[in-house]
Amino acid sequence: MEQRVSLITLAVADMDVAATFYESLGWTRVDSPDGVIAFDLVGQTLGLYPKAALADELGIDVSEIGGFSGITLAHNVPEKSDVAPLLERAKAAGGRVIKPAQDVFWGGHHGNFADPDGHIWEVAHNPFSALGPNGAFRWNGY
Repeated sequence: MEQRVSLITLAVADMDVAATFYESLGWTRVDSPDGVIAFDLVGQTLGLYPKAALADELGIDVSEIGGFSGITLAHNVPEKSDVAPLLERAKAAGGRVIKPAQDVFWGGHHGNFADPDGHIWEVAHNPFSALGPNGAFRWNGY
């Protein structure tokens, strides 16, 4: 298996609410089959899929999907000053700021928000991992 994530699928309770949230962050939908809302990212795609349909597809009860799963999604930004405004934008779009922008012990700056379905995102500036020209992230920078 190559070291690559191609698609991240988030189970959501209300497709319209979830799509509007991500569009309010400035993301643009791409054409996708019925039942899926997709946003192309740098190097992968984020898909929104109805929670009940995903549970059915997996062969599990819908109650098994939800809550904090121990996974966070991260969005790195080029400047420290970009973190707080993006957290505020997520809040204005219907998200919940979990951790306000703050310095981190290792020298970075970050904060966290939850989308309307509770998926937790980190917004981070890592001064040791400069982003690539297209915004791509690598652990030790480009």
